[in-house]
Amino acid sequence: MPSLMIDFIISLDGYGAADGWPGYWGMEGPEYLARVSDGPENEHTMLMGATTYRLMCEFAAQMPDDPGFAAMAAVPKVVFSSTLKAPLSWANTELVSGDAVEAVRDLKQRSSRPLRTIGSVSLSRSLLKAGLVDRFRVVVFPVITGATGKERIFDGYPDVKLDLVEHHTFDGRLQLLEYVPTVLDAPPGAG
Repeated sequence: MPSLMIDFIISLDGYGAADGWPGYWGMEGPEYLARVSDGPENEHTMLMGATTYRLMCEFAAQMPDDPGFAAMAAVPKVVFSSTLKAPLSWANTELVSGDAVEAVRDLKQRSSRPLRTIGSVSLSRSLLKAGLVDRFRVVVFPVITGATGKERIFDGYPDVKLDLVEHHTFDGRLQLLEYVPTVLDAPPGAG
């Protein structure tokens, strides 16, 4: 059965984006971009919600020569949405309009490729709560976007214990942290 990884890029204060800041908060470097465009990330099926799809598809159309977006175009993608209509314009993209949790449960049973979310805060939260997530990865960018930050990543999440299984520093400043998550019914020691 393939694994499912939630994958976020975040500011130090837990935001997924910020008004007025460029993509990657303007801090992407060659090591990180090489990992994004050439790494094992491209051997998976990418899962995303409608908002992330619209954003990423727009970026891909604006930057067709960007190595990261070129690599994403080749990756199989599944978009969960009740508002988008098929056919979707981004290559290798399937639209699922039904229940995302059930669809991902089915994908984990029948797919041979690992599954990975990209952004998609609500989708990721639902998959974690359903117990479908095998790995949880964040790349922390060394910025605090308290005044301009939007999309707080972890709001509405259950309590989760994280066991570190991988870490790496890219370009001397970006921290990749990968964990095995365990959703908790209550804080440890609460009884």
